[in-house]
Amino acid sequence: MEFQLASGPLEGIKVLDMTAYIAGPFACSLLADLGADVIKVEPPEGDMMRYYPSSIATESRTFLGVNRGKQGIVVDLKTKAGTDALVRIVSSMDVVVENMRPGVMTRLGIDYDVLKRSNPRLVYLSLTGYGGAGPMCDSAGYDQVLQSMTGIAVFQGAARDGGPQLIQGSIVDFYASSMAALGIVAALYRRASGEIGQRIGVSLLSAALSMQAGRFVRVDNEPYDIDRDLHGGLVAGIHPTKEGHIYLQASTPRFWMSLCTRIGLPDLATDSRYDSVRKRAALGAELLPKLHTALKVKTAVEWEAILIGHVPCAVVRSINEMFDDPQVIAQGLVERMEHASVGGYQGLARPIVFESTPLGPVHAAPGLGEHTDNILASAGFSATEISELRRSGAVK
Repeated sequence: MEFQLASGPLEGIKVLDMTAYIAGPFACSLLADLGADVIKVEPPEGDMMRYYPSSIATESRTFLGVNRGKQGIVVDLKTKAGTDALVRIVSSMDVVVENMRPGVMTRLGIDYDVLKRSNPRLVYLSLTGYGGAGPMCDSAGYDQVLQSMTGIAVFQGAARDGGPQLIQGSIVDFYASSMAALGIVAALYRRASGEIGQRIGVSLLSAALSMQAGRFVRVDNEPYDIDRDLHGGLVAGIHPTKEGHIYLQASTPRFWMSLCTRIGLPDLATDSRYDSVRKRAALGAELLPKLHTALKVKTAVEWEAILIGHVPCAVVRSINEMFDDPQVIAQGLVERMEHASVGGYQGLARPIVFESTPLGPVHAAPGLGEHTDNILASAGFSATEISELRRSGAVK
């Protein structure tokens, strides 16, 4: 199907996405959300995320979700013709994003030092597991590995009164995506001020620690095992109701008073034993049973209707319910797309709103090599050259 270039604040910026899995691909989709023309480069076998288990028969659900808004080309970088073609494509790019292990791009002959010779304005981002230096720089990094290494799994397990536990949903990957997109936009801003391009580094390690900036603080001479966690009081959490669960956040005096009044416990609102977050946390064992008894009178949906606008709260829902959620729809966060093999599907639309910069439609993730010919032609390859590249297997 025809690919219509997007509009937006990054309109005219060309990005070559040489990444796989989640963090790199979603960073490039965020750039596509902003209007960049993003081209996804895949090896002949495709991004490995295409083949992860999925309840969609013809494609991985995660691949669709993190690769929207791109055109797709297949290039065999193990061939000289393939690397030569890539270098030629890069000469007209503004940004290259790659997440190969340190040293792989150099062995292929397409690292930053090579590419910047023909394109000194190139912004080149390397997304790695552990950064470009140090004893682990050559190791493969994955979301769950970094969760385990950096304390996230220990913290999650402690929060659930158990052993170390992983947080589902590849949170480190997605946070790294945002950091990568931010770094690229910042480098493009500097380039627009007259500077040349530059290389940028983002790692899953830096993302995992950045996510914990509120805990990753060590005061001089404090005990090694000191509690580093933010405690909002036991009221801030998920609570059972007559039917379903509801999350409540009533840390401020105003919200605490409003909660107590609206759930039928006005005496708690004026009880000096509970008039601060610290006091409520310390007396949680006697306070929580009172709250839970009151909440059992109504369902989670009923309590949400009573408390919304007065106490920060939400019924605990599944992701499935978000497709039809009135607030999600009102924000334009769901859009229907068409895919060559999957057909029609709904997915995330652009998550950033610009008041005066119009954004175009969202495109589905590309099929493997779906736009190879068009991409090569746009890069100046003749029909004869494209045919020869296909014949040799350098592209598909």
